[in-house]
Formats: sequence, C-alpha cells, structure tokens
Amino acid sequence: MRDPGWRISDERSAFHHYNPPMSQLADLIQSAADWLFVPVLVIVLFGTGLFLTIRLGFVQVRRFGEAVRAFFGGRVSGAAGVLTPFQAFMTALGTTIGTGNIAGVTSGIVSGGPGVLFWIWAYGFFATAIKFAEAVLGVTYRETVGPDQVRSGPMYYLRDGLKSPALAMAFAVVAGIAALTTTPFTQTNSIAVAMESQVGVPTWISGVVVAVLTWLVIIGGIKPIGRAFEKLAPAKIGIYLVGSLIVIITFASRLPEVLAMVFREAFTTQSAMGFGIYTAIRYGLARGLYANEAAYGTAAVAYGTAQTTRPSQQGLNGVMETFIVSFGTCTLTALVVMLSGVIDWTVPVTQRATSTAAVGIAFDAAMPGFGGYLLAFSVFLFGYGTLIGWSYYGEKFFEYWLGPRVVMPYRWIYCLLIPLGALSKPALVWAWGDLMNALQIFPNLIGVVALSGIAAKAAYDRNSFISK
Repeated sequence: MRDPGWRISDERSAFHHYNPPMSQLADLIQSAADWLFVPVLVIVLFGTGLFLTIRLGFVQVRRFGEAVRAFFGGRVSGAAGVLTPFQAFMTALGTTIGTGNIAGVTSGIVSGGPGVLFWIWAYGFFATAIKFAEAVLGVTYRETVGPDQVRSGPMYYLRDGLKSPALAMAFAVVAGIAALTTTPFTQTNSIAVAMESQVGVPTWISGVVVAVLTWLVIIGGIKPIGRAFEKLAPAKIGIYLVGSLIVIITFASRLPEVLAMVFREAFTTQSAMGFGIYTAIRYGLARGLYANEAAYGTAAVAYGTAQTTRPSQQGLNGVMETFIVSFGTCTLTALVVMLSGVIDWTVPVTQRATSTAAVGIAFDAAMPGFGGYLLAFSVFLFGYGTLIGWSYYGEKFFEYWLGPRVVMPYRWIYCLLIPLGALSKPALVWAWGDLMNALQIFPNLIGVVALSGIAAKAAYDRNSFISK
C-alpha cells in the first residue's frame, strides 16, 4: 500500500528525474498551456461569461427556480432524440463530475491558496450562462439520423449556424484528439492512485478492471450510457456528499476561519502565505474549468441527445449542472481539505499533501479506519463516470471528422488505452490535456458568441421554440 502522504508532485518529481527528455517536453507543453490560461483564457472566459450573462438577462438568476423545478420534474419524453431529458442531464452531470472535482480542486488549493475557491465560485457563476447557451445550441442544431440516433455538438452549430465548415472541422479534430489522448489516462490514473494508496490494489489491476467495466457500457452506444448515468450520477454525488459533510461537521469550528481565508486570499496582492491574486485566479479558473467543463462544448453533445422540443429546458438543466459542480462538489472538496488541516501552509508546495491523497487523509481523520475506503470508492465512481461520458463525446467528434465507420474501432481503442493510463506518469498527460482543452475552447466560443441571439431567445421565451 502506498503511503497516504503520497503526492502527485512525487510522481512528477520521479517522472522528471528518470525521463529528462519527456520532462522537458512536458514543461514546454505546460508553459504553452499556462500562457493560454493566463491571461488569454482569463479574459476570454470571464469576458464571454459576462457578455452572455448580460445578453441572456441573468438567466442563471432570473430562471433559477425554474431550473430547479426542471431538475426534479424534467423527465418528459416523446419528442425527437435518444435519451429522456433527465437521462441527458444525468449524462452531462455524471460526465462533468470527475476526479477533477476531487484531485483537481485539491491540487489547485494547494498550489494557489485558499483564494482559489472564491475564483472557482466566480467563474462558476458566469459559466452557467455559457453552459445554458451551449445546451440550447446543441438541441437547436442537432441532426436526427433515425429513431435511435442523433448527431449533436459544436460541430453542427459551427457548420449550420455559423456557416463555417472549416471551424467545425477544426473543433472536431482538436476535441477528438483531446478526448482520446487525455481522459483515458488522467481519470484512470487518479482512480489507480486512490485504489493503491487507500486500499492497496495494484495500479495495473485497477486499470484492467476499469477498462472492462467501461467497455461493458460504451460498446452499446448512447442508450446504455444514458441508462447507466441515470443511476450512477445520483449515487456518486450522494456518497461523496455524505462523506464530505461528515468531515465538514467534524471540523465545523474552523469554518469561520477558513471562509475568512478564502475571501482574504482571493484579493491579496501578496499574502503572508505566499500567494497572490494572480495565482488564485489562475488556479481558480483552471480548476473551475476542469470541474464544470463550461466552454468545452461537451454540453452541446450531451443535451443534444434529449427527447425534447424545448431547447430552453436543456439550457436550464445546464444551469443546474454547472451550479451543482461549481457550488456543490468543488466547494465540498475545498472545505474538506481546508477545514481538516491536512494542508500545511508553512512548508513548500512540493512537500504538501495534495490530490486524492489529501482528501483521503481528511476523510480518515473524520472517519478513522473507514474514510479512506469511502474516498477511494468515490474517486472510482467519479473517474468511471467521466470515462464513460467522454468516450461518447470523443466518439461524436471522431464520427464528424472521419465518418461513422470509425465509431466501433474508436470504442475499442479508447478502452485499450485505459490500462496504460493506470501505469502512466501524469506530468506529460496533464500538460497535454491543459493545452488541448484550452485549444478546443476557442472555436466553440466563437460559435456560442456569434449565435448568442438564439440562446437569448430561449432565455426570454418561456415556451421556447421548436428545435430543428
């Protein structure tokens, strides 16, 4: 069993020591990704979120009550589409809530300070408007191929709405490569690390088991995926919620102190803890983006499968999805690691507990002898859900790019890569993922902004309009 104090940074240090050429490549790619994140993506994402929030009339506030009602009562079916609106919502939510909500948020807090949580909230508020627009456009510009198949995603509103086949293809190529070369590695690696450090399961066994379980679901296409998420998404959120609340209640006396740190460190130019507003925004944006996936364009793929004639219905589900992730699971993780005191702010970043290991220590502190196992199970469910959902996203991107014949080979290749993810060193993979995910944002947001009038019509029209 790996020591509970194990850190992702330990893996990265070993990676750099034994693989100098690969470490240099990872550093180069990460530098490019960092340049894109700050200041380019800070301006682009916050600017787009602010623009859409205003143009959509603060839809995330004005219609939040309706979004809640749609969340609990949106199981209407019978229109064109493959999944019920509820299944489509759970597919999007279950895919979005991955290990980035645990490992990613923790690593962000460790590297950027307590103020990171505030900027996750800030981006989350504006991201709800982006997600609303993506979901509306996904339903509006989808293609109904047959009774059991639809084609949806940014490719279709870039091609048919924006009238730019070149931009649509550029998105499909970048997003397809990103899905195939990042998700099977990053999610599986986090699962394998948690299972080894908390339970003692060898990484290769975790990789093989996860690959088989993923294959059993995705080989049948979107309908089995939707049925799986209808049960998986509520279960994994509920289990993690219970575990996190136990930790938060156990250390509740520190809550005022921690919340004061969150707001103080979010705006401090240079604090005694060594952080500044620049660092807090950088990690808050990066981790918030990983967590809620707004601007990736994936919402258009998931919500475009829904059996509905009301694009606004799926847009409101997108609002709820982003709210649950940004203000729910991300907040739970941040409070767990900060309230429990597992982060030692007095030592260098490379010596702090981080990633899933830090959350495991916090769970064990509140639930001795049981917390680590609960965390390992939660990480498994989070990562497994993301693997399933992103396999479908990548399939749609490749199908647009190379045609329907690529679908079955893609599913097999995707599953065969999963065991490699359990054994891989994460430095290069995460750096590559940062870069590819940043690149796919740009063509998507061009379409979202240019077609924002359609999203605005859905935001203001309570009856919406019939999708194409």
